[in-house]
Amino acid sequence: MAELCVRPIVYGKFGKCVEVTNGIVQLIATVEFGPRIIRFGFIDGDNIFFEDTERQFKETGEDFSAVGGGEWHIYGGHRLWTSPESVPRTTYPDNGPVQWRTAGNGIVLTPDAETWTHVQKEIEVQMNPENGEVTIYHRITNTGAWPVMFAPWALSVMAEGGKAIIPQAKRETLTLPNRVLALWPESQMNDHRVYWGDRFILLQQDETSKPFKFGTNNEEGWAAYFNKGHLFIKTYHHDVHAAYPDYGVSFECYTNHLFLELETLGELKSVAPRETVSHTESWKLIGNASLSLDNENELESAIRPYLDN
Repeated sequence: MAELCVRPIVYGKFGKCVEVTNGIVQLIATVEFGPRIIRFGFIDGDNIFFEDTERQFKETGEDFSAVGGGEWHIYGGHRLWTSPESVPRTTYPDNGPVQWRTAGNGIVLTPDAETWTHVQKEIEVQMNPENGEVTIYHRITNTGAWPVMFAPWALSVMAEGGKAIIPQAKRETLTLPNRVLALWPESQMNDHRVYWGDRFILLQQDETSKPFKFGTNNEEGWAAYFNKGHLFIKTYHHDVHAAYPDYGVSFECYTNHLFLELETLGELKSVAPRETVSHTESWKLIGNASLSLDNENELESAIRPYLDN
């Protein structure tokens, strides 16, 4: 069995962090702010996530006076939000320190409860000692005195230059529709970065400055990002009977000139005081993957073994 290592480190411009590695893959989470899982990749390999080392992407302004002012920074990496999106509730500045502890084959990251939104977020990481697989548990607790309606929302900010792969829903519904497609105002259907296929939707990240975002009822429960020969796959549970935000989508994808986001969502529900809701993702990283992105039949054949293993 490979030896799992958990240790505090200093990581570039992100300061104090904690590292989890099995000697195959390396995961680094911030503890001076966040939490953000700021790095995930093979040892000595590229980070599959975007790192905003120059703090280019942020939210600020009068809206943030309600939460004590300050700025919200994307920082990069993987984060936990609540949906549906609303400023400043969603982009509550998470610039304070994060408590962490070891647990099983990983760590638990817990920032202070948000004093204005009255929620407590927590991210738990569990790494398979033998391969590039990681399970991420997202938890949000209502610390307020009354019920709050929200869905847990897990967002992975992927590094530039790759292509997202999202499966189309396949469920047979006879005379009823089986697919939901939500489009944000800035999105154009004929954008050159997106391919609307019969089996898959593909979205390329490039230097185009105009943002593009869509959502779908991803009943297959997975999405992938192919970049520099590496394939990152995240899986989650889609419940066909559950209500989801943004017209009923459990998956959203956003891109701009800097990065691309793979975003999964949990059930939209009323969360009672002291109740905790959870949302789980499983991550898999495959090196030197061979995929054909020009033919849907070939893509299906190539990617299916990675999903079934």
